[in-house]
Amino acid sequence: MSLKVAIQMDPIARIDIGADSTFRIALEAQERGHELFYYTPDQLAFENGRVSARGWPLRLRRQEGDHFRLGERATVELADFDVVWLRQDPPFDMGYITTTHLLELVHPQTLVVNDPFWVRNYPEKLLVLRFPELIPPTAIARDLDVIRAFRETHGDIILKPLYGNGGAGVFRLGPEDRNLASLHELFTGISNEPLIVQKFLPAVAVGDKRIILVDGEAVGAINRVPQAGETRSNMHVGGRAEQSALDGRDREICAAIGPLLREKGQIFVGIDVIGGFLTEINLTSPTGLQELERFDGTNAAALIWEAIERRRAGS
Repeated sequence: MSLKVAIQMDPIARIDIGADSTFRIALEAQERGHELFYYTPDQLAFENGRVSARGWPLRLRRQEGDHFRLGERATVELADFDVVWLRQDPPFDMGYITTTHLLELVHPQTLVVNDPFWVRNYPEKLLVLRFPELIPPTAIARDLDVIRAFRETHGDIILKPLYGNGGAGVFRLGPEDRNLASLHELFTGISNEPLIVQKFLPAVAVGDKRIILVDGEAVGAINRVPQAGETRSNMHVGGRAEQSALDGRDREICAAIGPLLREKGQIFVGIDVIGGFLTEINLTSPTGLQELERFDGTNAAALIWEAIERRRAGS
């Protein structure tokens, strides 16, 4: 099966080919004989009933500093493609949300991965609320009194923007920390969105496990360990990836959420688990494929394409 594949992503010249999951997905597609077309989100457009993108035919190779070749720039109709990948990084802002609305106009005749309707309606830190038995004590609020009461109950807390990403704006506040009101003032002064507050999980010191699910099934995990003196384990801020394995609690979590992910067309998902608690379900632009492959040889990119090919074949 040869598929025409369009990839909506951030500028390809700036990616880290040793870590970027989109690069690994695209390289696997090329190796399977699929035809690639690349464009950035700002080149997506709707006009006269058609969704188009201006970009380039793409060829890839794993050579640092010379990892891609572009063909002649062209404007294409996305309805002419078999698959479109929604892979730009957050922020999950109105620009991002607008792309999901436009891509929804060609889906499912053109298979958009992940399904843009549910990417839009299930942001990472909100989808977990559907599984209260799996998550740590959590509150979402803009009201400072609600957040203060949460800290009085749980003591040591994590405060962060509801639609943040990459560890940006994440603060740990102990029971005696006097910065809560100031941080609330800072956040609410730059955004009208609520905040998310969770009980601090000391187990983060030994790692924040990233579990990769393909079409609702767990295929492997890596552990992300924060630097000494740091609460955040995100690799964007210096977290270290280590080999890991799925344990019984991980499988219990994946069994609970997997059917919903599969039903909603979320083919590639990364979830975060700390100390046996589910903290995020990442649908927008999950990462971890290359680390998983290096550590235990699991080619999750191939499993993703097998799932896509099955869907395109109607099975």
